[in-house]
Amino acid sequence: MRSRPAARSARLVLAAVAVAALAATATACGPEDTTDTGSSAASSAAPSADGGSDTPTTGGDATGDTKSGSPGSSGSSDKSGSGGSGDKSGYGQSCGTNDLEFTVNEESQAGGYYLVTAKAKSGITCYLDVNTPSVSFGSGADGVASPVGQGGEDPIELTGSAVAYTGISPKTTNTDGGKEFENVIIALTDDDPDPAELELPDTATVDKPIVTNWSTERDETVPRIV
Repeated sequence: MRSRPAARSARLVLAAVAVAALAATATACGPEDTTDTGSSAASSAAPSADGGSDTPTTGGDATGDTKSGSPGSSGSSDKSGSGGSGDKSGYGQSCGTNDLEFTVNEESQAGGYYLVTAKAKSGITCYLDVNTPSVSFGSGADGVASPVGQGGEDPIELTGSAVAYTGISPKTTNTDGGKEFENVIIALTDDDPDPAELELPDTATVDKPIVTNWSTERDETVPRIV
């Protein structure tokens, strides 16, 4: 009688082992399925890799476009087209000393003075915005010409054959003293970075010099102390 229950127990054990074996087999199939899935994913990703070869090409085109369409390049061509700050053909700009050509003549009126004529260089149109030029003999303070207020107009346009005049008297004292100079320095403003040094027709004796305003009428630029 006891042998039958033992046999049944043995069968149950065998059945449990068989079930476990089936479970293990089913579990073992999982990695194979995962591997297949991974293979499918890899195979589906392969076209993307081929298509990815377009990405560097696109990047290269973008870089090329940036270089060929560089804003700096177009800016440079724009500057060259406009003529830049060196373009002196426009109207309304103030004259710089280096925009003008000067001549100096000795005159006999009022005890003798120098008449300076200013004319715009070829191709330049500009305006004398400051009435009185800055004039000096040498670099010392005693050689600076004082303005006397004669002449003077609204901004004078200089272009082509148009000219402006200023008169310089190197000596306004009745003494025998003074320093001698062969050149006079003239600028359109006190802080002009490029003044002109003009050779005088003869050596000037300088003592308390004076200068008139610019004018288009030479008779208005005979320097006199009023």
